[in-house]
Amino acid sequence: MGIPTAPIVTIAFKDLAYSNAAQRGMPHERICFTPHPVWGKTDAQMYAYLEGDDPVTHKPLMPEIISALTKPLTPDEEKSGTVTPPIGPTVFSDTPDNLQSYYMNNGMTDFMPIILPTQEKVDAMLKGTSHAPDEPVGKMCPAKGSYPEWSYNVRNIAINAVMAGCDPTYFPIVLAIAASELPSLSSSTNSFATAAIINGPIRDKLNMNYGIGAMGPFAQPNATIGRAWTLLSKNCGSCGQPGQTYMGTFGNTCNYNNLIIPENEKDSPWHPFHVQKGFKKDDNIVSVFVGLDIRQGQNGPGLGVKPVPQYQDAFAFNFGTCAPLFGGLIVCDPLVAQGLVELGYKTKEPLLEWVWQNATISVKDAKTTLFGLRFSGPQAATLPDDARIPIFRKASDVNIVVVGGETNPYHMVANMSYRGSVSIDKWA
Repeated sequence: MGIPTAPIVTIAFKDLAYSNAAQRGMPHERICFTPHPVWGKTDAQMYAYLEGDDPVTHKPLMPEIISALTKPLTPDEEKSGTVTPPIGPTVFSDTPDNLQSYYMNNGMTDFMPIILPTQEKVDAMLKGTSHAPDEPVGKMCPAKGSYPEWSYNVRNIAINAVMAGCDPTYFPIVLAIAASELPSLSSSTNSFATAAIINGPIRDKLNMNYGIGAMGPFAQPNATIGRAWTLLSKNCGSCGQPGQTYMGTFGNTCNYNNLIIPENEKDSPWHPFHVQKGFKKDDNIVSVFVGLDIRQGQNGPGLGVKPVPQYQDAFAFNFGTCAPLFGGLIVCDPLVAQGLVELGYKTKEPLLEWVWQNATISVKDAKTTLFGLRFSGPQAATLPDDARIPIFRKASDVNIVVVGGETNPYHMVANMSYRGSVSIDKWA
């Protein structure tokens, strides 16, 4: 465009900055670096950064920025080019143990043993769908707009489904998740987690666990479908490379298998989640969420205090420490759902409206909370500090799903936003 630019990046993102520039055709882009971190620093500390040296070149930072903006490009800097992702050898003639090591050492696994994707096993996986191996499925990257997107087809996803230990009958669900284009690993410095709610007759056809221990390691489809999501994100979306495409300061144990939630439709007194979203009850649908975490939520005002448990009070209380950046997802046992019906919530909608209105934060706290006022609307800034406003932006940011084995009326809350639903039947 002819406009001089000088990207300024903190030293923690040096590898990311260089690789991203190279992948976008600018392998010699002039990038200036500051110390890290910049979050939480005072104005004086930030000015000290600017008046100090670039921690990469060790040159004074401000003159370096001015030089980057004003000096003509050198012949090397004028050269363009991209970095092509390595695809590895098409044939590997060595021992199975060494092939396991090859996959692990090249960042293609979750660092647990995989099922080796032999031609025979991949061909068997491809029989789980009527779609052609070379049919495009989608595009993915760690953060849209910040990284080049990688495209993938049915065969690419089949390879990762084999590696994760999926049976071919699970393959349409894995393809539907891949078609959502939501990666299970993002580039944020937050330790994001993802979830998939699965609805429809396919839950029983595959013997998915939506009863006792539904979100634990107690059923092959639940475990391997979730694992496939992480593997395909790494191998088909360039995700999960620490220091380059993954910057989470902690990491998240949910990333191993993600949260796979087949809804307990038979014991729920309400319409299933996918019916709420406009699908038919017999449609097989996967609905994806992204956010920060999930936590036990059986504690809170209204539980064990009143003659009849007031579960909605507990929901609102448990959302109290959630970030407004994302929405709220309630995961409740059928006993809780039935108790809510007895309290008058015959459908989900009035319950979710009530929870949204009563899961609140003070204006004072919103002003000092990261993203607080940004997601609370401009009118919140005009209210007194002791006024209370909803944590989440709108009632539709709060969702609920019924799952569990009715061993106790417990619930969990996830700080997660709904990102969309995809037909599983389309990929059968």
